[in-house]
Amino acid sequence: MLYEKLRQELIDTARKMEKYDLIRMSGGNVTLRTDDDRVLITPTAMSYDTMVPEDIVVTDLEGNIVEGKRKPSSDLKAALYILNHMPEVKAVIHTHQLKATALSLVCDRLPVISTTMVDEVKAEVNVAPFTISSDEGMGVQTVKYAGKALCVILKNHGVMAYGKSLDQALCAAIYLEESADVYLQALATQREITELTPEQIEAEDAPRGYYGQ
Repeated sequence: MLYEKLRQELIDTARKMEKYDLIRMSGGNVTLRTDDDRVLITPTAMSYDTMVPEDIVVTDLEGNIVEGKRKPSSDLKAALYILNHMPEVKAVIHTHQLKATALSLVCDRLPVISTTMVDEVKAEVNVAPFTISSDEGMGVQTVKYAGKALCVILKNHGVMAYGKSLDQALCAAIYLEESADVYLQALATQREITELTPEQIEAEDAPRGYYGQ
């Protein structure tokens, strides 16, 4: 079996998505591009609790099945569009997280409101127009609205998060949800919301050398 360790990492990531309340049941999906340009993706409509490495599907960058007995996620075309148009991206996750989706109903963007957003999401997050599930348009809109952030919110739908690794994409989605929650609570006060200035963002983003192991 190809990529057994990476397959398990996809499953572990999907289970963390559920742990952090970014998805429910079999919602969402996880995609990873390997160093040799194969694509691993979770299967469609299967519980992550019972998923095993053999259930992960391997395709090429055109979507042709290389290995796997399951049907891949119905969002495969969208994930492939992102991977083919954003060469720096290795991992893509799609969620239906509640706070970010709620924000999409009333806002066109999530501004940078915290140091966490700078550190984990990287920039303000745009809200892209609505796209139906299982449509390549999810990927098209993500590429169009990505900007400098590691996430795009799909209006009335959910989130596409991406990065150089599964951990980076997952962290971006988690902290996007936290930031959306903070922003919605602030909006509810009907008072002016303080956004970080470009100078503050630059200072926060600068290497400081004393965080992390």
